[in-house]
Amino acid sequence: MLARLSRGFFLLLGLSMTSGTFAQDAAKTSPVLAPGSRIAIVGDSITEQKLYSKYMEAYLLACSGVPNVHVFQFGWSGEQASGFAARLENDLSVFHPTVATLCYGMNDGGYQPYNDGIGKRYQDNMQSIVEKLEKIGVKTIVVGSPGAVDNQFFRPGQMMGDKPSYVAYNDNLAHLRDIDRTLAAEKKHRFADVHAAMFDAMTKAQSTLGKEYDVCGKDGFHPGNNGQLLMAYAFLKGLGLDGNIGEIVLNPNGKSTATSGHIVVDGPVGTLEVQSARWPYCFQGDEKSSNGTRSILPFTSFNSDLNRFVLKVNGLESTHATVKWGDAEKRFTREQLAAGINLAGEFSTTPFDGAFQKLLEAIEAKQAFETYMIKTIITDFRSFPKELKNDAELTKAVDVVRERLAARQQELDQMVQKTLSPVKHKIVVTPAG
Repeated sequence: MLARLSRGFFLLLGLSMTSGTFAQDAAKTSPVLAPGSRIAIVGDSITEQKLYSKYMEAYLLACSGVPNVHVFQFGWSGEQASGFAARLENDLSVFHPTVATLCYGMNDGGYQPYNDGIGKRYQDNMQSIVEKLEKIGVKTIVVGSPGAVDNQFFRPGQMMGDKPSYVAYNDNLAHLRDIDRTLAAEKKHRFADVHAAMFDAMTKAQSTLGKEYDVCGKDGFHPGNNGQLLMAYAFLKGLGLDGNIGEIVLNPNGKSTATSGHIVVDGPVGTLEVQSARWPYCFQGDEKSSNGTRSILPFTSFNSDLNRFVLKVNGLESTHATVKWGDAEKRFTREQLAAGINLAGEFSTTPFDGAFQKLLEAIEAKQAFETYMIKTIITDFRSFPKELKNDAELTKAVDVVRERLAARQQELDQMVQKTLSPVKHKIVVTPAG
C-alpha cells in the first residue's frame, strides 16, 4: 500500500497545481436543489462507468438553472453498500458534499433469488450509509434504488431458482428498491426509483425496437448510454428539479419575451436572436442504437419532465408556420405554436449540440481524475497502521497530498465551468398556408 502511495506522490510532482482545500458550503434545506450545492454521486461499477454521473453533472451545470453547483463522482467497481459505508468518511473528506446520491443493490442482491437475509443485510448497510452521511453534515440525500437487469441479455437461457434469471433477479432488485423507498421515507430523505425508470422503458423499447436492443447493457447489467440516461433521469427527478429550461414568446406585433436565463433580441418580423445562458439538454446517437442517448427518448418522459425549452408564437394569422432553429426546420400548426412547442423535444439537432459536447468532454476528463484520485490514493489513507497515524510528519504529508489532489480536481472543475458560455441562436418563424 505504501508503494502505491509513493507512486502517487511521484505522479503528483508532474502536475501543475496550487495548494488549497475545499471549503464546505453552508448547509441549506430546500424543496429543490440549493445554490452552492456540492453533490457526491456514489455507487458501484455502474456509477464508475461515469456515464449517468456525467449526464447528471452536465444537466446540473448547464440546464438546471441552479448556480454554483459542483459535482464529484465516487463510483467503485464491484462495491456493495457495506463497502461504501467503510470508506465513506475518509473518501468524502476531500469534497465535503452537501448532497449525495446513492446507487447500490446490484451487487448486494448476490445474483440469486431474493431472500430475507439479503434484504436485512442491504437494509442495515444502507441505513448505516445514510446515518454516516447525516453525521458528516450531508443535508440532502437521494436514496437511489438499484437499476434493472436486461430482459434479453442477462444470463440468457439460464434459470435462477424456478424462474428465468432475468425475472428472478429483477424481482430481487425490486425488493431492494422497496427497502430504499422505505428507508428514504423513514429518514425524511429523497428517493429515486432507478429500477422502475429502467425496467419500464426497457419493456417498451424492446417491444418496439426488437429483442436485440439492450437497455441494461450487452452483459445484462452494465447499461450503455441509453440506460444510463434513464438512471440520470431518475436521480435528477429525485433531486426535485422542475425541468423548466425556459420559455420564449414571439409576438409578431409586439415585444417578444423570454424567461430568466435567456435574452431576446428582436430581428426582422418573425425572427428572434436569442442568447441563452441556460441550455436545453442535448442527445447523441441515432434513433435505434443503444450506444447513444437519443434512441431511448420515445420510451421515457425525459423531455417533458426535465427538458422543456418552449417556444410560443402569438397572433399567427396563417394556419401553419415553419420554425427554423439553427440549421433545422419543422412545420407546426397555428394552434401548436400558440400553445407552445418544446424545441428540445421537437428538434433532433440543436444550436447547442457543439457546446454541449465540449461540456461532456470536460466533465469526462474531470470525473476520470476523480476515480484515479479516490481509488489510487485517497482511500488508502484509512489503511494506515495506528503507529503511522500517530506520526506527525506523516500526517502532515498526507494533508499535503489531500490538498494537492483537491486543487487539481478544482482546476479540472474550473475547466468544466469555462465551457458554460452563453449560446447565441436564432429562431425564424415563417407563415405557411
